[in-house]
Amino acid sequence: MEHPFETLQVASRDGILVVLLDRPAAANAMNTQMGRDLLGLFARLAAEPEEARCVVLSATGERAFCAGGDLKERNGMTDAQWQAQHLVFERMIRALIDCPLPVIAAVNGAAYGGGLEIALGCDFIYASSTARFALTEVTLGIMPGCGGTQNLPRAVGERRAKELILGGGAFSAEEGLAFGLVNRVCAPDQLMAEAIEAARRIAHNGPLAVRQAKHAIHHGLELSLANGMLFEIEAYNRLVPTDDRREGILAFNEKRPARFTGR
Repeated sequence: MEHPFETLQVASRDGILVVLLDRPAAANAMNTQMGRDLLGLFARLAAEPEEARCVVLSATGERAFCAGGDLKERNGMTDAQWQAQHLVFERMIRALIDCPLPVIAAVNGAAYGGGLEIALGCDFIYASSTARFALTEVTLGIMPGCGGTQNLPRAVGERRAKELILGGGAFSAEEGLAFGLVNRVCAPDQLMAEAIEAARRIAHNGPLAVRQAKHAIHHGLELSLANGMLFEIEAYNRLVPTDDRREGILAFNEKRPARFTGR
């Protein structure tokens, strides 16, 4: 993948796309350009999902995953300029959430405000033991606007989400694990290795099957159980006529690793 991004580092290997937020001098705060870069990247993956099999999203530096919106850039913005910038962020988070590929957040430091919303937009979260999380928007006279009020309750429950969002306080990686927000807490020097190993396990599986399973889980949760099961069967039946389905069964019977091609 070509990646002429100003605020991201992107590298691909063995089907795993590693994306690093790259504004360490600004605690990887999200400015307009980072919003555009993330939107461009995930729009590309939606259009061409065969570019990779799994994404790991982390950040450069040691102290911050993403400190949220860049308030220095926002200082002095008119209402119209603020809303125009936020529209970029809204489209970016939708592109991240709708990415057909699995996206693992590897949170290496503070994930505040929009930074936590980016992590919440991923499929699951691995966090450094030094990571801290918060949705601090109400302390600034605004509120979460990139999915925080929707994704956090879905992860931790309504009552816990209200406590965290309305209070605006920070919590640790271990607390995030107990809340159900974080899947795994890692030693700082092992975070990327563990996230990439999880991505490797995913990338080893049938890419069409992985994408359809993610699709069914994500959208099925919005439906009743009966309708969700109907949705699941629609996703399942799309896999029956594929080369990957035939290869998976053949490899099992021949007692060898499957060679999935995404067709």
